[in-house]
Amino acid sequence: MRRDDKKINSREEIDQIIKSTEVCRIAYADNNIPYITPVSFGYDEKHIYVHTAIRGRKIDFLMKNEYVCFEFEADVKTITDPVIACKWTAAFKSVIGYGNMKELATFEEKDYAINEIMKHYSGKTWAFEEKMLQNVKLWKIEILEMSGKQSGGE
Repeated sequence: MRRDDKKINSREEIDQIIKSTEVCRIAYADNNIPYITPVSFGYDEKHIYVHTAIRGRKIDFLMKNEYVCFEFEADVKTITDPVIACKWTAAFKSVIGYGNMKELATFEEKDYAINEIMKHYSGKTWAFEEKMLQNVKLWKIEILEMSGKQSGGE
């Protein structure tokens, strides 16, 4: 990170940013072609969980390269100046990280993942039957590294 004064060092604060976020963006790469998608997610402070369709561009990219970049942002607001355009800026908190995104295979793994996603949005766990999860793929991102950044708009 270029500016140490904007770095978030606390893992607890990084976790709180992730937990307060509604959307995770995941970037994939195939050779020299990038692809980014917004996804709903779950987070258990060790892994990020997402679901996808059975087929699609994300799947094509992941079959070639499981290494991904992810991003979360919170408390975003534009700071304006009525006179000087160059004083416009943004306040935000963000987390960016890297990991390996692996498809989950067993019903137990899938049930855990979908419930982490559902807990993130509903605050509770749900009962799933195996047949309910047949039309989706569930994934776990094994977090390799992540860092936080904040700007008050100075």
